[in-house]
Amino acid sequence: MTRTYLKSTTGTTCADTSPVTATVRDMLAGIETGGEDRALQFARRLDGYDGPVLVSDDDRARAAAQVGQREKDDIRYAYDNIRRFAEAQRDAMHEVEIEIVPGLVAGQRMIPVRAAGCYVPGGRYAHVASAMMTVTTAKVAGVAHITACSPPREPGGIAPAVVYAAGLCGADRILAMGGVQAVAAMAHGFFGLPRADIIVGPGNQYVAEAKRLLFGQMGIDLLAGPTDSLILADAGADAAIVAADLVGQAEHGGNSPVWLVTDHQPLAEAVLAQVPRLIADLPDLNRCNAHAAWRDHAEVILCDSREEMAATSDDYAPEHLTVQANDLPWWLDRLQCYGSLFLGEETTVAFGDKASGPNHVLPTSGSARYTGGLSVHKYMKLVTWQRATRQGTRRVAEATARLSRLEGMEGHARTADIRLAKYFPGESFDLGLPQAAAE
Repeated sequence: MTRTYLKSTTGTTCADTSPVTATVRDMLAGIETGGEDRALQFARRLDGYDGPVLVSDDDRARAAAQVGQREKDDIRYAYDNIRRFAEAQRDAMHEVEIEIVPGLVAGQRMIPVRAAGCYVPGGRYAHVASAMMTVTTAKVAGVAHITACSPPREPGGIAPAVVYAAGLCGADRILAMGGVQAVAAMAHGFFGLPRADIIVGPGNQYVAEAKRLLFGQMGIDLLAGPTDSLILADAGADAAIVAADLVGQAEHGGNSPVWLVTDHQPLAEAVLAQVPRLIADLPDLNRCNAHAAWRDHAEVILCDSREEMAATSDDYAPEHLTVQANDLPWWLDRLQCYGSLFLGEETTVAFGDKASGPNHVLPTSGSARYTGGLSVHKYMKLVTWQRATRQGTRRVAEATARLSRLEGMEGHARTADIRLAKYFPGESFDLGLPQAAAE
């Protein structure tokens, strides 16, 4: 396979995370010992906020009053799309009951977790869409209690649009807290909240590390790194749109990789020429992020064929994968490793990030090789059950006894023996016993 790198990375995405791990581990230990008071101390120091930690109904109403009607309409439009897609995902799952052999019935149930914590990032941006993506999906899954939390951005608390969106989508409680302390508060059930069975949502490296260290005590959606995006484009692609899409994703942060894979060198060269100009035209903070991401983590790769392009994409396993190329059905059928796929010029990652419906909490750092993103399924436990008639136990008990003895697990075997002796008295069975024991 021949890949020509017209632009290569100059930075690395493998920074030493050990200081973060040590810091987060110490914080979690302190909060577990010190409880709510210690969480509040971190909140005051790190969030710079000393207001009420739980958003009241009156606070929700005040936040809603600060959101303009057009913004409310846009939030409602996005919420409806996200909800409809989540409902379709839920309806694609089914409970199962099957008679495996006569007299032996087994089944599958779908049970939502009891409590979910939805982390909504703060910091540079007010992530309204993250509130909708996480809370809506949990609500559709049937989660009984949903907590949304987000860092307060000012003395007044969480951004009003985030509060409004979380409430609209079904959050039972809203926690004005961010970072490690918020994850720990939801995990331990502080401030009158139920202990979260699962915590979901994107966050910075400290939030991600807190989720990783607490995983096992609770479930998580996935371990997220910096967001990344890859575009597959052929000779028919519009260089201006390709460049704009790359820049749009690069503004997430200076460590966010963006990649262009193409089989058409003139397109690649046109994109390379346009991207710096588009970055220069961004507002200050966005420009700084996009410039660093493009300089240090962007790649432009020239391939010999569309099959080579597809193979390259699968090797990268991007979080977001855009195809701006001919024969979209071929690409849909061929591509295997991605978090979310955007087919054709008419859609873009930003649509998925904000309003089109499929979830934007997606696997990063190549983890799309083995997992998908947040969905209704993440909030559901697929559990199994079985029952049998006495006649139905006959064959399975014989097989179980012999297999257990083959493995050396005599106690397991005897649980089958005792049933056969009770249900079929006087009958003889070959249960894999040593000859002396059998006699």
